[in-house]
Amino acid sequence: MLAISNWWRPSVLGLAAAIFCIGAAFAQSMPLAERIQLCGACHGEDGNSRMENIPSLAGQPEFFVLNQLLLMREGVRRIEVMTPFVKDLKDEELDALSNHFAKLPPKPSGEPIDPSLVQRGAELAAARRCGSCHLPTLVGQDQMPRLAKQRIDYLIVTMKSYRGSPRPGADTAMSAAVAGASDADLTALAHYAASR
Repeated sequence: MLAISNWWRPSVLGLAAAIFCIGAAFAQSMPLAERIQLCGACHGEDGNSRMENIPSLAGQPEFFVLNQLLLMREGVRRIEVMTPFVKDLKDEELDALSNHFAKLPPKPSGEPIDPSLVQRGAELAAARRCGSCHLPTLVGQDQMPRLAKQRIDYLIVTMKSYRGSPRPGADTAMSAAVAGASDADLTALAHYAASR
């Protein structure tokens, strides 16, 4: 019996290694259109998310998307659900994905926007000088994300995370910008940004 188990063990291990290599080769050779389709499952087919707490990527500055993908690929920014999608991306694929999403037009998420919160958010944004980094229209620039038309729920969760503790790979200026803001303030800022 021992001779039989020794005989098949290398065959099974070889088969497992072959399957792993084929899977890795497939992932590395996946066409851009298929990668974009995978992204669209959560971030929206047109880059505009309809899923709770999932950011829209449409219209984000190209460098911002590239930087975030790179940080995730290198394990600096850890988002467990994203790890399988980014871990094997080549630099040219990061470039292509960033370029693709930057060219898509951003659209409102469809979440209800409260006009009184928009007004309060506008005052807070002016006082906290949000436009100095994200531009007055909140469309973002370079490594600063577009906040205009972003999902309200995502913005609230993200600002709370900056307020609570700086996330790895993130600009600490954002933590300073929301320091001391109440949950109500962050909600108002999110409604204002989404309305732009």
